[in-house]
Amino acid sequence: MYPSAPPAPRRDFISVTLSLDQSYDGSKSRQRRSCWRKWKQLSRLQRNAVLFLLAFVVLCGLLSCISVADQWKAPNDRSAEEEKVRPAKPPALPAPRKADANPENAPGPLVQVLFSRKPCGTLQVTEVLLLAPNDRSAEEEKVRPAKPPALPAPRKADANPENAPGPLVQTPRRRFRWRPPNLQIRAPNKDSENGRQDAAESRDEAADEAPREADPQGALASWRGAVIEPEVGTKVPWRRAVAPTGIQKHPAPPNSRQKAVVDAFRHAWLGYRKFAWGHDELKPVSRSFSEWFGLGLTLIDSLDTMWILGLKKEFGEARRWVSKKLQFQKDVDVNLFESTIRLLGGLLSAYHLSGEPHVLTGHCAVEPASVRPPVCMPRGGAVSLAHVLTRMAVSVVSRGRQLRHVRFARELLPQPRVARSLPPLEIGEKGVAAPPEAIRQGGHEAVEEVTKHVHSLSGKKDGLVPMFINVHSGLFTHRGVFTLGARADSYYEYLLKQWIQGGKTDQRLLDDYLEAVDGIRKHLVRRSEPSKLTFVGELAHGHFSAKMDHLVCFLPGTLALGAHHGLPAEHMQLARALMDTCYQMNRQMETGLSPEIAHFNLQPQKSQKDVLVKPADRHNLLRPETVESLFYLYRFTGDRKYQDWGWAILQNFNTYTRVPSGGYSSISNVQDPHDPQPRDKMESFFLGETLKYLYLLFSDDPALLSLDAYVFNTEAHPLPIWGPA
Repeated sequence: MYPSAPPAPRRDFISVTLSLDQSYDGSKSRQRRSCWRKWKQLSRLQRNAVLFLLAFVVLCGLLSCISVADQWKAPNDRSAEEEKVRPAKPPALPAPRKADANPENAPGPLVQVLFSRKPCGTLQVTEVLLLAPNDRSAEEEKVRPAKPPALPAPRKADANPENAPGPLVQTPRRRFRWRPPNLQIRAPNKDSENGRQDAAESRDEAADEAPREADPQGALASWRGAVIEPEVGTKVPWRRAVAPTGIQKHPAPPNSRQKAVVDAFRHAWLGYRKFAWGHDELKPVSRSFSEWFGLGLTLIDSLDTMWILGLKKEFGEARRWVSKKLQFQKDVDVNLFESTIRLLGGLLSAYHLSGEPHVLTGHCAVEPASVRPPVCMPRGGAVSLAHVLTRMAVSVVSRGRQLRHVRFARELLPQPRVARSLPPLEIGEKGVAAPPEAIRQGGHEAVEEVTKHVHSLSGKKDGLVPMFINVHSGLFTHRGVFTLGARADSYYEYLLKQWIQGGKTDQRLLDDYLEAVDGIRKHLVRRSEPSKLTFVGELAHGHFSAKMDHLVCFLPGTLALGAHHGLPAEHMQLARALMDTCYQMNRQMETGLSPEIAHFNLQPQKSQKDVLVKPADRHNLLRPETVESLFYLYRFTGDRKYQDWGWAILQNFNTYTRVPSGGYSSISNVQDPHDPQPRDKMESFFLGETLKYLYLLFSDDPALLSLDAYVFNTEAHPLPIWGPA
């Protein structure tokens, strides 16, 4: 046997042949891949990711190019602007003179300041020239004022050179882009804030106490110290005010109940000043604030209240904030009705009561770009706000379709409330206060157009009007729904008050008011069971609802005001009956405070109360309507039970809504005295209306804000009654 052949040896290597012509024998030639084929081999997700990154890089490059271009363009713009305002032939400096042998006889240098006028009438210093006193050229004499203002006496040099003031350095103006304001979301540092306020108060109190010299020509001192002379031929307002007798120079000292109101106001103001200074509303429980307009709503709403209560220090502090901090150059949405009654009404009332020009005029600013044509108006005062709101009102009346372009009035679209589409009382009043003829004329024309249009509209029911008007068609919408509660209450109130403020000359207003009162008595007035309380319900497409808002409690005071001015006596009878009902809405609650909405029992069941409250309606917002009507009823009848009712309500506010750290809070449950559930919000009208009406209610002086000289707007701001020219 022969052995088997051995196995073939294994090879542990691989033969590789390299070729310079990129090919090898017996194999496929190498194929060159294109970029497009590689792109197609990627998945769809990979391709989308690559495209997104490329687009992002391109966008970032474009934005950076624009930013760099703006930075390069800014210096060129400034230089071009400086060349425009620089005089063509600047005066040359005179040759220096030899010094006088006696230095005491040597006159001081003449300082010549060249100004250039900027937009809105502001002046910018262009050049400052030091001229020798005896080398004045003819050109210098031209720029010299006819009556130069007296300069203060020079101060002696300090012996210590370290105390000498340094040279004045003019810092270049910083170029910035305008953007919407940044609203704070938390309260500022209280230590630094209070320190700055106290320092400002110490500097300004001396100026407030200094007597103001009367200018026979009616000139006003602007915020920069310049004197604004009245225009030649400026006419006096088209109406004259009835001589106000409301705020005496030496009013009677407050009684014990009025002092309690002052203490409540101080406590509420303490919380606002500590935790919400300069902001719209205080959140007393969380010790912070909330913003609505970003315009210091509570502060402005409280100005006239502080003046009436005699809180001059607090008034001066708030007035300084208005003159220095308040401005309306903000790109925010505001409610035309609320901004008119609270802001404009508060500024006008504070001006009429105090005579302080700072609440009427302020810094120079241009109105919003959406309101045309642009006119330079003071910033931060009633005139500025009146100008903006009048423009808005005219846009509502004459160019309804353009209203969408007025950013401040977006809430009016598309269905403005009939009571809130154009508040006529303040619009007409501001026409008196605003000097420019265009503003005065525009305000009165707007009021006249709205009054005439609503007077002739169809869709009313015996003087009752629906809640909404379409700004495009000018017609009522939601027809068949009639209420005196939210969204419609002020319409009926202003029919009477505008008639009174205008000197009782507009017969259309009186006719509409009388017809509306008859319609209320015919369709909305009912009596509850078992106590027979008279209340005002609602009507929806022929169906009566026994629902009455707390807002409707304004009606007793309005009816009493009309009876005081000569309207039928049965209006006063209805006012008394409704006043009893509004007080029972408070008294029948466990906390003694009225719910936001009440329902009345119409079934004759002795075991059931007259006033019923649903869980969603049992909150209290510190509203003023009940105490407002108590003030009117006491002022016209002298019945002290109305004072006692108001005192009970004030005590209940102190018991269930007062926050120890400062402020008062609305509550969520008026039926639970053990846990009323604070809502952590103090509405601005608590200071602007509720406490003001309580103070006036407890006064025994009928001449304090006489109702024959003043009419209160729907936010309790007193405005003078204007008679015919």
